[in-house]
Amino acid sequence: MTAHGRIAAATEVTHTTFAVPGVHCAGCIAKVERGLEGLPGLISARLNVTTRQLHVAHEATLQVPALVAAIGDIGFEAQPLTEAATVRRDGESRRLLRATAVAGFASMNVMLLSVSVWSGATGATRDLFHLLSGLIAIPTVAYSGMPFFRSAWSAVRKGRTNMDVPITIGVLLVTALSLYEALTSGPHAYFDGAVMLLFFLLVGRVLDSVMRDRARDGVTALLKQTAPGALVARADGRSEWLRAEALDAGMHMLVAAGERLAADGVVEEGESSLDRSLLTGESEPVPVQPGEPVHAGTLNLSGPLTVRVTATGADTSVAEIARLMEEAGQGRSRYVRIADRAARLYAPAVHTLAAASFILWLVLGAGAHQALLIAAAVLIITCPCALGLAVPAAQIVTAGSLMRAGVLVKDGSALERLAEADRALFDKTGTLTLGRPELIDADAFNGEQARIALALARVSRHPLSDAVRRPLEGQGVVAAPVTELVEEPGFGVRGKLGERTVTLGRGEMEDTLATVLTVEGDRPVTMRFADRLRPDAAETLQRLQAMGIECSVASGDSAASVGRALAGLNLTAQTSMSPQDKLDLIGRLQGAGSKVLMIGDGLNDGPALAAGHVSLAPGSASDVGQNAADAVFLGDSLLPVAKAVAAARKTMRVVKQNFVIAIGYNVIAVPLAFAGKVTPLVAAIAMSGSSIIVVANALRLRSAAR
Repeated sequence: MTAHGRIAAATEVTHTTFAVPGVHCAGCIAKVERGLEGLPGLISARLNVTTRQLHVAHEATLQVPALVAAIGDIGFEAQPLTEAATVRRDGESRRLLRATAVAGFASMNVMLLSVSVWSGATGATRDLFHLLSGLIAIPTVAYSGMPFFRSAWSAVRKGRTNMDVPITIGVLLVTALSLYEALTSGPHAYFDGAVMLLFFLLVGRVLDSVMRDRARDGVTALLKQTAPGALVARADGRSEWLRAEALDAGMHMLVAAGERLAADGVVEEGESSLDRSLLTGESEPVPVQPGEPVHAGTLNLSGPLTVRVTATGADTSVAEIARLMEEAGQGRSRYVRIADRAARLYAPAVHTLAAASFILWLVLGAGAHQALLIAAAVLIITCPCALGLAVPAAQIVTAGSLMRAGVLVKDGSALERLAEADRALFDKTGTLTLGRPELIDADAFNGEQARIALALARVSRHPLSDAVRRPLEGQGVVAAPVTELVEEPGFGVRGKLGERTVTLGRGEMEDTLATVLTVEGDRPVTMRFADRLRPDAAETLQRLQAMGIECSVASGDSAASVGRALAGLNLTAQTSMSPQDKLDLIGRLQGAGSKVLMIGDGLNDGPALAAGHVSLAPGSASDVGQNAADAVFLGDSLLPVAKAVAAARKTMRVVKQNFVIAIGYNVIAVPLAFAGKVTPLVAAIAMSGSSIIVVANALRLRSAAR
């Protein structure tokens, strides 16, 4: 037994995963893993540079804060993740890609062998090439055809059919007939048609899978928003760090400045300011004092707090929002994609045609072998390669165009739903606005006052302090030599400049954010802040309205805050809305027949983003907002929202054209196959040609997002 094994057997092993965003190369792996060696209680540490996650096995005595500190000492910032937040998909796209590669390689080789047969090879040479083709094709069909075979068997076993049933019958029938021809020295074998068919079908499946895999479960992202645990004060005076799931009502959490709360509770000691934007969307910090309720997921900004736990786990406010998101997302999951709607009609039609051709030719006096060949040709020529490529090819090309325009589409069906949108609901803070306070009185103080303000602002992590610091540092201001710096929770920062007391603290101004710089002996200087609109918000709204989309605002902020921010936009707004209120509003609109496009950013918008017919979130949104949304737009511009809608509508026009091409091909080809004028090989070539035309048409969408 190894040393690690002996430790694991003798002690309780805890597994913790950390996000380590600063790792970039193999050298980082060695640095982190070797740096943690010898840490008391550590069993193993493995860093995945691709996901930037560190998986640690350790004794229970080695607590998470100590591990975070140890990783920090090595030179990397680390954030614990819960086990549920690190769940990965099963790699279906990778399996499809491997199957496609095998089918493509086999197609090329079988086609090379077929060239000799087409060129007139006869007798033993032809038979040898048929057998060699079979040796390549049969294992390829068995491996690459498995996604279709599994799906078909699952459908048949439950007494129903799907698009994969005729595909499976056609591929297996052609392969079996080709093997019979090869073994009996027949003149024709169609192994090339079988593997080529699988290749084109798999290409469509890969494209579709790539789009589907971009969708993520927004609820799991909630686990990243709450703290993984908390430092708990015991009755005997000791303190102990406990995981969030081990917290119970009545415990006392010791929450330091800069930490997120791991549970709901009531403040018992201390005063501070909380960043509640994750829950409410409001950027302004909220002061708290003893007796006031606080919620999991909020960030303690300025002072230490002792919080008595009142609700944990599934009973917290964050968990309630997660439940709302799950319930809201159920409606969208029932959306039937256009390709799936087409497939419902396709399968029974193809079965009927193939069976009819087989029976008809038997009645007309053809042998069973000839009738089977004709039925196989019908199945192959009607195989949905063009149909299968019609949607994903267009969606992939459009997704690439949107990506270049700063929009990341996670789910192919989002483009279908986005094209149908006729009503847009915008959150305010962080969506229509930039979501960060900006100093609008940068010239309100002189050079010396600017130096003092910078010295005070840079020691605080309060959002308004950051808003003071950023422009001053950008102007090259040098901080004054302020000493004895102290941050007073809820009031600001105080210090000494020589013998004079200087403070940067709360300002009392109606209807606006403000802070006041006070220098002993001088007149106080008031600095005002504003959350500015995104630079092209007005143009974006005009474009959406020109496309027939009615726009309005649904915000959790106060009416005064919304009114100030949206002055001049001529938008109707509903304010002071809870997550449930937004959810109810979307329900009413969609019940009245509207297709709602929801655009929001915060955790409070999560249920609404999941409930909307389609949804978008800015790149600055919380993890929850980004994961709940169908697409994410990057940068400060709001214009990508309008571009995404326009691109989605162009995509659906091309998709409809592709369906016309696919159906038109079948209208011409099926009667020929039915009449026995098309061999399985010719059918495979014709099918491939229609697929190439569909892909070429989809490539016109490369500039869809301009």
